[in-house]
Amino acid sequence: MKPRMNFYQAAPDTMKALMALEEQIQSTGLEKSLIELVKIRASQINGCAFCINMHTEDARKRGETEQRIYLLNAWRESPLYSDRERAALAWTEAVTLIAETHAPDDVYEDVRAQFSDAETVNLTTLIGAINAWNRLAIAFRAVHPVKVKASVA
Repeated sequence: MKPRMNFYQAAPDTMKALMALEEQIQSTGLEKSLIELVKIRASQINGCAFCINMHTEDARKRGETEQRIYLLNAWRESPLYSDRERAALAWTEAVTLIAETHAPDDVYEDVRAQFSDAETVNLTTLIGAINAWNRLAIAFRAVHPVKVKASVA
């Protein structure tokens, strides 16, 4: 895959604004581990290899376990996630797939049982932001760093 353009160079002021949103999200008080799980899950849904790579690395740096990262796309079947994380992951899926789901009431009620008003807005903004990043990375064919080549068996 060949990158189409460097969107940071093409529109630096726009990218600064998106980075400022990222900084705001990080300062909201949402758990850092939750933020990374949401970013990974949305990126999995969208098929964004660049963002999956980045946020799994970030999650590991913040102490996330390999097992929880590996099982994230099957979070409903795993006991490794808290009720708060489950509500956030369900909301992440509903908002990421908004054209299909229209953010169902039952998923919203689960989020509201776990998150305050401000946290719900911050979580939803986080989901919107990672979806924006995914769309930029996919549309402009951002390529994640390759540290080692996979061996062919």
